[in-house]
Amino acid sequence: MPPFPSLTKIWHTNSYPAISPTRPELSAANKSVVVTGGGTGIGASIARSFAIAGSKKIAIIGRRPKPLEDTARQLQADFPELKVVVQSADITNQEQVNQAFDAIAKEFGTIDVLASNAGVVSGAGTINELEVEEAWKTFEGIVKGNLLVARAFSRVASKQGAVVVHTSSVCAALRAFPGAVAYTASKLAATKIWDYFGVENPGIRVVSIQPGQIQTTMADELGIKMPDSVDLPGHFAVWLASPEAQFLNGKFVYSNWDVEELLARKTEFETTDLGTIKYDGLPSA
Repeated sequence: MPPFPSLTKIWHTNSYPAISPTRPELSAANKSVVVTGGGTGIGASIARSFAIAGSKKIAIIGRRPKPLEDTARQLQADFPELKVVVQSADITNQEQVNQAFDAIAKEFGTIDVLASNAGVVSGAGTINELEVEEAWKTFEGIVKGNLLVARAFSRVASKQGAVVVHTSSVCAALRAFPGAVAYTASKLAATKIWDYFGVENPGIRVVSIQPGQIQTTMADELGIKMPDSVDLPGHFAVWLASPEAQFLNGKFVYSNWDVEELLARKTEFETTDLGTIKYDGLPSA
């Protein structure tokens, strides 16, 4: 039984052949890729997955230089033909974000794929219990951060079908529950930022994802054991950036969902609000 509502009968916790980055149909050989929050966890997995898929130009952005440098060093060792650009930047700082994207564009030219994965989580608790200043750091890191990244990316995005894969959260689509207001509200807001970005930039394909229940640093700090492989969102991101997933433009999907079942509902995704966050019961505007 899936832990969350699912649009597919099959619920994956590990990668599987249809999303394998070794599939020729998912090749990233001619794609330049930028990953925010690329030094650890999901971001590092996304960067590695695109390297496996053949990308020769990958940039990783993050606040902490050492994890970025460690990840870049390992990628270079495993993929000698890969050029890795490291940019240390706080995504809540407009000047740093702009400088990072400008530096990457100077090295790579226009960018084909953006994985907007960075964020800050702070100030958990109910509305009456949380520390407001701490909680606001979550809004700064997730909402303001994605807004600044979107603006910077729009200036350097490829005009030939660029793709954004935004790491959202299942919380953005679930009913309210106590203790997670800052994280949930900020993830929902960030998802809507990327929805608007897609509408305002029709040449760029945008998809938001629930990455899965991944054993990230945050999970370690909370002492929580997560069931999903970190390869799952990485490989899923490669599939989403491929032509096979064009029908998911503007949608919110889970990495756990089976892509062959999603493909079987392609027409439904293309012609209805399936896979969007909206007011249930109201017709489309």
